[in-house]
Amino acid sequence: MILVTGGAGHIGNVLVRDLVNAGKKVRVLALPGEKIESLDGLDVDIVWGNILSLDDLRKAMDGVNLVFHLASYVALTADQYDLMRKVNVEGTENVLQVCQEMKVERLVYTSSIHAYERVPEGVVIDEYLKFDPQNPDGLYDRTKAEATLLVLEAAKNGMNAVVVCPTGVVGPYDYKLSEIGELIITWMKRRASISTDGGYDFVDVRDVSAGHILAAEKGRSGEVYILGGERMSIKSLRAMVQKASRVKTPAINIPSKLALMVAPIAEFFYKLFRTRPKFTTYSIKTLLSNSNISSSKAQRELGYKPRNLMDSIRDTVDWWKKNKKKISHGLRMTSIKPTA
Repeated sequence: MILVTGGAGHIGNVLVRDLVNAGKKVRVLALPGEKIESLDGLDVDIVWGNILSLDDLRKAMDGVNLVFHLASYVALTADQYDLMRKVNVEGTENVLQVCQEMKVERLVYTSSIHAYERVPEGVVIDEYLKFDPQNPDGLYDRTKAEATLLVLEAAKNGMNAVVVCPTGVVGPYDYKLSEIGELIITWMKRRASISTDGGYDFVDVRDVSAGHILAAEKGRSGEVYILGGERMSIKSLRAMVQKASRVKTPAINIPSKLALMVAPIAEFFYKLFRTRPKFTTYSIKTLLSNSNISSSKAQRELGYKPRNLMDSIRDTVDWWKKNKKKISHGLRMTSIKPTA
């Protein structure tokens, strides 16, 4: 039996889909009240629980030999940092503890490319860099770095654990509407839409899922594998989406300096009206940061092969056209059970 925490999320539901299609028995730990329409039609065992509850994790890991730990929380505002750290760091501590208690054979932890230290342009971002729990640019990044270091420390102490770091994930099955998914939908509409400077490394969610499975099968314990795709500017990505959508509308280009000035206002309205801003201060800084990212280690050791980004965008646009009525914003966790 394989357990996937966060299995209803974007990467999670695609991973569950791939595992089930490969004939594996899969269990998903889903937060009580969480929308799990992304798993409809899949033969999976659903256990309702919280990674902050040791008892819930013990129940979920009963009879499990492989755990994919994807569950995490992304806060859009600084006032949610304590909750985010509790979920991402303390939750991972709990997963590690129960994996050891239940004698789980292997853990694959989903970290983030943003957990690495920031390096300037010209420096390749690869697994030789350090994870930075003091990262000044992102509160989420700090929590993922701290959690990743916990997993690597557990591996040093004998746990069979592997870490994967996806870059900017795009692709179909985005039922909870990621930030990049929201932009793609905006760009598909027959009206003027925003664009800005900068870019990033974008990767198909299906390749990320395949990378997780390869890491479970071939990854060396205590090692980290970056799962990247193709470096692309936001303007080029928008053009790809419009080409795939067969629409051509004016772009409202917002210079990065102006976007950085406007972003805090957008974040204020997010807090007021609970509508996600198209760009946040963090996302703008990310798009302007070094994104010279290498996946050569995963390609060399795991056989990881990301597809062409245009193919990903074409499939993503087709999926949105067929499924846009099924999407919902990701669950914002507001009630947390105490650690058992």
